[in-house]
Amino acid sequence: ATRTKSADVERADSGIGQMPARKWRNRASETLSSLQAWEAHRPCTDCGERDLPAETDVQNCNQRRADLCEKCRKRRTERKESVLEFVNTEASYGEDLRIIKEEFYLPMQAAGLLSQEQLLGIFSNIQELIDLNENFLEILQEEIDQAFDQGDDDLMTVCIGEIFLEFVNMLPAFQTYCLQQSSSVNMLNALEKEKELLRIFLNVSQNDNTALRRMNLRSFLMAPLQRVTKYPLLLSRIIKATTEYHPDHGSLREAKSRIESHLEHINMKTKQEGNTWTLRSFRQDSKKKREVINIEMRETALKTVGWLREETRFVMEGSLQLAQPPDGQWVKKGSKTLKFQNMQVLLLVNMKRVSESSLESAEPGPVKDAVLVLIRDKNNGKFHLLREPLRLSNCIVSTDPDCDDTFELIEIRREAFVFRDSDRARTHHWFRQIRRYSRELGSWKKRRNALPNIMISTPHTRP
Repeated sequence: ATRTKSADVERADSGIGQMPARKWRNRASETLSSLQAWEAHRPCTDCGERDLPAETDVQNCNQRRADLCEKCRKRRTERKESVLEFVNTEASYGEDLRIIKEEFYLPMQAAGLLSQEQLLGIFSNIQELIDLNENFLEILQEEIDQAFDQGDDDLMTVCIGEIFLEFVNMLPAFQTYCLQQSSSVNMLNALEKEKELLRIFLNVSQNDNTALRRMNLRSFLMAPLQRVTKYPLLLSRIIKATTEYHPDHGSLREAKSRIESHLEHINMKTKQEGNTWTLRSFRQDSKKKREVINIEMRETALKTVGWLREETRFVMEGSLQLAQPPDGQWVKKGSKTLKFQNMQVLLLVNMKRVSESSLESAEPGPVKDAVLVLIRDKNNGKFHLLREPLRLSNCIVSTDPDCDDTFELIEIRREAFVFRDSDRARTHHWFRQIRRYSRELGSWKKRRNALPNIMISTPHTRP
């Protein structure tokens, strides 16, 4: 009797009788069944499809690889194979470069078979390619090892596209080598006929040196050309196996576009120099043509400023309209009174290298210098500079609310320039970038305070 009363009191306190309690238990059972059914038909984590096989066995469900459909399982396998192929072939290419140096270059140099000038003519910038390959391969291998250590057996966290874009400065090194390839082979052929000891050394090396795999020097010298033309094919295979939702998908496409543009640029340079050979041809579209033009302009700008490529950052580039006002009263009259001409403009920044382990460190060092390079539109197949580069350390950049579609850059004690883009938002972006790097060069206050006394003859001073 005591137990019955306590049970009645408990039901009274909780407010749940026998019938409601049974309904809640049934509802909980139904919910559990629904969850189990959803778990058995959980959408694929890669594509979101629900074509997974129905598996009610909990152990089998736990064994499914990351809840993937059959199509995505195959895609992940293909992507992993493509990523490993990219890294392994980069390692094989590096081994061929090492053979060129250790089995040919160094022995020929030590034996005095060729002069230093002749060695440079044959082997070109092979040491630069070796250094780039070692740095590139080191980062790739670190990413692979880290993925495996974190349990990512499918290598989904490895972003080849991002890494490739970080090392995009290696492409000009390939260009230097490729453009000298024809003259290198011609020089080697002539010297082999002329020097008997060289001919004997090359024959003995090919037949007796097991490291060469019965290949001659000419075959090894083709390795950089073969490697640079293989990058688009390898990247295409990774792109095909990478879902568009993957964070590296956009970088992969950009990396592929950049390398194809460089190959087209190399072919263009080859034709200009009168050579008959070309690298593998790629379909050109407007974007690739634009990138080829940008590559050529960057080369012109880099030669003009004389900076090291690895310390140079191309912040902005593109077409701007430029005018040179006759006096400081142009704002009152309006920008419509100015005569504008189209100009190709590049904003270059010279950054100190923080780390020697990669070409472009994640955190760039302090700004050493910054310039604007002004290039006229192409004439007779070549770019021409409008004037020497505008060093931002000697310039003041300003804007005015009355002419918000333009900005003015004044070079102290010299000239003034007014710039605008066809798109007003892009004009403002140019202004902000130029002002930012101008202010980072240290002498901003001194230049700003001196400006009204030196340049401006009117009280209309813009901040």
